[in-house]
Amino acid sequence: MTRTATSLANQRHHTARRPQTLTGEPMALFRQVKDHIARKIQDGSLRAGDRVPSEHELVAQFGMSRMTVNRALRELVDQGRIVRVAGVGSFVAEQKPQSTLLQIVNLASEIRQRGHDYACEMLVVERVAATLEVAAALSVRTGESVFHSVCVHFEDGVPIQLEDRFVNPQVVPDFAQQDFSVQQPSEFLVRTVPFDEIEHVVDAVLPTSEQAQRLQMDAAEPCLLLTRRTWTQGVPVTLVYCLHPASRYRLGSRYSASGNPIST
Repeated sequence: MTRTATSLANQRHHTARRPQTLTGEPMALFRQVKDHIARKIQDGSLRAGDRVPSEHELVAQFGMSRMTVNRALRELVDQGRIVRVAGVGSFVAEQKPQSTLLQIVNLASEIRQRGHDYACEMLVVERVAATLEVAAALSVRTGESVFHSVCVHFEDGVPIQLEDRFVNPQVVPDFAQQDFSVQQPSEFLVRTVPFDEIEHVVDAVLPTSEQAQRLQMDAAEPCLLLTRRTWTQGVPVTLVYCLHPASRYRLGSRYSASGNPIST
């Protein structure tokens, strides 16, 4: 067999064994490397902080070019699955907890379901005069008295959310009389008021110095600000600002084509 024929035979043999996608098309080379590492992260073979094989090791393992392997690693970095430290190597990234945008979740239950400890520190429960922004959100007059509460939520002793809430006293007149050491404000409101409409808006912001101190973070570190409003029979119930350090938390949703959330 000539050298050309041998080369073609080897190429056909390699192509025949090449993994395929669900549509039957051959899987791109970089995807083979990427999916291999992603599966190891998902099944626990590689845990947060573990070193990922180097480019050199992956090139030898898969018989691919360094450029192909580099693309696979870059995409894993872009997806937040791994972090690369110059001159040191690649490591499995810490996975951020994710909360849904389509529902109001019980943060305490969410954290405990992950097997972690939950704590809530109430900082303020008071009545204040509604500012123009709060009055517009709650459909009350500017200067009218509304309830105001501030608390910090902790996961394993680390603050992950600063909650700043305003409540319409016309709908929840006994809000300030609750013992929030027993149940947090959002849990009380969900159980007490049958809300039928929710609005969520997410912004990327920098915390104030006071907020950064409450969240035990650097004021130069970005945050995700989730602003939520709820209504019952067309009447506003609450306006709440939930501030999350972006490095510790993420927000996301999964839903069907019909727009209905998918339970997982």
